[in-house]
Order: sequence, then C-alpha cells, then structure tokens
Amino acid sequence: RLYAMQTGMKIDSKTPECRKFLSKLMDQLEAMKKQFGDNEAITQEIVGSAHVENYALKMFLYADNEDRAGQFHKNMIKSFYTASLLIDVLTVFGELSEENAQHRKYARWKAAYIHNCLKNGETPQPGPIGMEGESFDVEREEAGSSSLHSGTTQPTSSSTYEANIPTSNYTGIHIPPGAHAPANTPAEVPHNTGVTSNTIQPAPQNIPLVDPSLYSAQSAGEVRLTPEDFARAQKYCKYAGSALQYEDVSTAVQNLQKALKLLITGRE
Repeated sequence: RLYAMQTGMKIDSKTPECRKFLSKLMDQLEAMKKQFGDNEAITQEIVGSAHVENYALKMFLYADNEDRAGQFHKNMIKSFYTASLLIDVLTVFGELSEENAQHRKYARWKAAYIHNCLKNGETPQPGPIGMEGESFDVEREEAGSSSLHSGTTQPTSSSTYEANIPTSNYTGIHIPPGAHAPANTPAEVPHNTGVTSNTIQPAPQNIPLVDPSLYSAQSAGEVRLTPEDFARAQKYCKYAGSALQYEDVSTAVQNLQKALKLLITGRE
C-alpha cells in the first residue's frame, strides 16, 4: 500500500478523485502502523525489505521450477507476475540490485510469453530462452467477460507488460536451487492447455557448505568495519531469519555466511 500511495502521488495528486483515494489509502496505512506496531516487518525497513524480497524470490522460484518442468498453468503465470510486482515494491526501500532487476524483467516477460502461448494454443518453450516482445494485460484477463469490467479502462504500466521489450539471452540466468511454492500458493492443475504434464516431486534443498576461507580468515578485531559494513551484515542476518520462516535453509545459510565473511574480513 505504501508503494501504491507513492506511485499514485507521482501519477496524480491534484484531482479531487485521486486526492480522495490517496487520503483513504494514507488512513489505511496509519491504521496498519498502529495495529502492527510491534511487528518488525512494519517498523524496521531492513526487516520489511527482507520479507518482501524473500517472498518475491519464493514466487519467482516456484514459477521458474514449474516452467522448467513444462507445467504451464494459470497459477504459475500469476506467480511470475506477482513476483515482478513484489520486486517493484522493493523500490520503496531503495534502488534495486542488479539481480532483482533481472528477475523482475525476466518474470514479466515469462508471464506474458507463456500466457500468450497458451491463449493461442501453442506449447511454450520451458526454461530461459531469448526474449521477444510480448504483451499481457493481467487486469483485462482477470476481468474476462465480467460485467464489472469496463471497456473504457486504460491499462497502466503496472498492469500491462511492455510489448517492445528488447531481445535478450537469459539462458545464463542464475536460479538458486531447492525452491518450493510459498505459503498460500497452491499448485493449480492446468485446464485445456493442450500441454501434458506429470506431477513432480519437490526438489530437496541443497544446503551450501561452509566457505573454507572463513576458517583461515583474520579475526574481526584486526579489521576496521564501517557503519555501512555493520548495516550490510545486519541486513544479511535479517534475510536469513526471513528465509527460515519459509524453511529455506539454503538461503538462510548463504546469507549467514555472507554476514560472517563481512564481519571477519571486512569484504563481501
């Protein structure tokens, strides 16, 4: 909601209709702040950012695993799309990392590509492939032929994927292993897609080994750490804690190792 309010204010904060909407949204944010005042995800930006980023990654990895397994269905498309929106929300906390920006662009394109393939009765190509221009209006698809859908509604940049995405090669995109569907993300059986799929078993988590270089590294007392170093180490620990809430041991270990290496060596 904070992201929605900030985006709305950039688009239009002067017309009576928009001012009324933004005012109501601001009241809702204040009410949430009071209601969840003891929740660190609300009161601390680092924790909140970690929660959003971890859930976005979970959605992305779930959709990516389904895609690579050749299981194309509506829930997987929504997961790609939702992941891209959650990464948009991360801009509230600052500039996106290069990895998150790449995941957002790839998720948007994949959702559009798979949706259009299924809509046209074609079989999508699984896994990372060279990107081509695709357009997918999620709001229009959700509304369908419903009487609530207005024919005069104009798609916005947040609801429609750009059709002129430049062609890129994503075969080398790095996807962490051991992903599974996040909470409240049930797998949906595809209907009349023309694609035959088999049920796959969840992949076991690959827990990374401890970096051997940490054993021979100099002690923290010999390293001068800056306030920025402490902030980054704290951020990694928060990410690890958030990952454990989703029982993602691999991601938790990786982030704890990053924090440990930074505190011991002063380098990432």
